[in-house]
Amino acid sequence: MSEEKRLVEHVSYGPMGIIALESSKAIGDAVNDWIVSWRNNRDSKYANTPDHDRYQRDSYLINAKCPRFGTGEAKCIINETIRGLDIYILVDVTNYSLTYKVCGNLNHMSPDDHFADLKRVISAMSGKAARITVIMPFLYESRQHKRSARESLDCAVALQELVNLGVDSIITFDAHDARVQNAIPTRSLENVTPTYQFTKALLRDVPDIQMDCKHMMIISPDEGAMSRAVYFATMIGCDMGMFYKRRDYTQVVDGRNPIVAHEFLGSDVQGKDVIVIDDMISSGESMLDVARELKKRNAGRIFVCATFGLFTNGLDKFDQAFKEGLITRVVTTNLIYQTPELLQREWYSNADMSKYVALLIDALNHDASISEFLNPTDRIHRILEEYRKKGKKKASKPASAKSGAKKTAAKKAVTKKTSEK
Repeated sequence: MSEEKRLVEHVSYGPMGIIALESSKAIGDAVNDWIVSWRNNRDSKYANTPDHDRYQRDSYLINAKCPRFGTGEAKCIINETIRGLDIYILVDVTNYSLTYKVCGNLNHMSPDDHFADLKRVISAMSGKAARITVIMPFLYESRQHKRSARESLDCAVALQELVNLGVDSIITFDAHDARVQNAIPTRSLENVTPTYQFTKALLRDVPDIQMDCKHMMIISPDEGAMSRAVYFATMIGCDMGMFYKRRDYTQVVDGRNPIVAHEFLGSDVQGKDVIVIDDMISSGESMLDVARELKKRNAGRIFVCATFGLFTNGLDKFDQAFKEGLITRVVTTNLIYQTPELLQREWYSNADMSKYVALLIDALNHDASISEFLNPTDRIHRILEEYRKKGKKKASKPASAKSGAKKTAAKKAVTKKTSEK
C-alpha cells in the first residue's frame, strides 16, 4: 500500500502544529513546505469534516519566540493558540551560529542554552497542547550517556526532565547509544538512522561508484559504530571491517582519553572503495587517522558518512586530506547547522533529511505506523536495484557503439578498395 493511501485511511490525531525553534528554522521551513504540499493535494475523506477543519492549511508553523533580557535570561512567548493541537517541536542543540548579548557582550548559544529554550517552549504551552513530540536530531548530552566514574548522567536527566514537563514522545537520529532510552521506559524514544539518505547521496554524487562485494567495503572507525557498519554492509551485500581505538586511560585531554593507535580487524581492503560510517564528525582527527590507516593498506577511494558534521576544529584538515587524496567525499545530513563554507566544499555532499522528517511527522499525526521509516531496508534495496539496472544499460551502450564503429570502419575499407580498383 502506498504512503498516501495508507495515511488517507487513518484519521488524524488532531490539528497539527510545528514549532521550529530558531536553531532549526531552515529544516523546519522545509518540513512545513513538504507537509503543506502533500495535504493540499491529498484526497482525504477526513479533510473537510468538522473535527478536521484545520487538516489542510497554508502553514503548520506556530509563531514562538524566545527573547532575552540584558542579563542573558530568557522567556518563551507563543503568539497564537495551541489549544488542542498535536505539537511537534524541532530543535538543534548544536547550532552555535546563534548569538545573544550578556551585559553587552556577545555570546554564542551552547547546547545548554538550546535545551533551556526547548523547556521554555514546553512550559509556555501550560498543558494546553493535546500531545507534544520533541524532534531533537542530535540528542542533548548523548555522549554522556553512562557513568564510568563519579560523573553526571546528563542525557538521562535531560530525558526525564522532558517527560516531567509533559512530552509524550521524542524522536532522535543516530543516538550515540540508543540504550539511554531506558531512562524513560514509559515514554517513546525513537532512534532513526539515515542509511537510506547516505546511499542516495553517494549514488547521486559519485556516478561511478559500485556498491557490491567485489568493489566496496564498509568500515567502522571504532567498536561503538559496529552496528551501523553491520547494517550498511548487510544492505549492500559486502564485507565490513573495524578499527579498535587503543587509548591512554592514564590521562584525559579535552574531556577524553587520547588515542594511542588504531588497530584494524577485517579482511583485505586493497583496491576496494571504502565507506567509513559513524554517528558524528567532531574534530575529525579520529576519522582522518582511520583514512590514513586504510590508505596504508592500499584501499581505493574513501567515502566518509556521518549523521552529524560538527567540524569543531574547522575544515582545514579535511581540505588538506582531500588535496592529498586521502578522502574522496564526506557525506553528512542537514539535521544540524551547516556553515556556508561547508556547503561550498568540493568534497562535501549534503544528505537532505527534510522530506524524511516530514514523513515522520505526517505519519505520527495520523497515528500511523512509522516502522518502515525506522527500518528502511526495502527502500535501500529498491534504490540499489534501480541504480544497478541503469549501470547495466550504460554498460551495454558502449558495446553497441564499438560494434557500430567497427562496421563503419569496415565499410570505409571496402569503399577504399573499390575506388582503388
